[in-house]
Amino acid sequence: MIAFLYVVPALIMSAALFGAYRVVRRFRRAGRAWRSGLTAEAECLRVYGMARGGGDSMVHTSLRHVYEFRTREGRVVRFEEEGGPGTTLEGDIVTVHYADGPEVVATAIPHQRRSGYGLATAMALSFIGVIVLFCAGFMVTLAVFTSALHI
Repeated sequence: MIAFLYVVPALIMSAALFGAYRVVRRFRRAGRAWRSGLTAEAECLRVYGMARGGGDSMVHTSLRHVYEFRTREGRVVRFEEEGGPGTTLEGDIVTVHYADGPEVVATAIPHQRRSGYGLATAMALSFIGVIVLFCAGFMVTLAVFTSALHI
């Protein structure tokens, strides 16, 4: 029974740390695209909503956009991005920032919204940090409690 009380927080911590990895990876990819200075006109091919949750939990819906553009070398790149503006519809032309290389990294998030994007990343990482600290604190408290009782 005591082992179960260690396993559950460890699983929660590992899921939170994986989420932090994904958040940082997404921010770094967008930053790489913004820093490259390369832009192109892209066409929005598709807009759709992804719903998560349901049943006993809240339903969270996010918009996803599929864009296609040509690099300066003429290579056609298609990418999908979550969290784009609701005003971008299929057939719209938008400016994308991209970094060229073996794997092209692109984002349609405007460079002007970069600070807000960084703030959102910092807030997400702060929230994840609180979860990890809470789980670690719980595990330490449990260890102290069980050693005091000689369980």
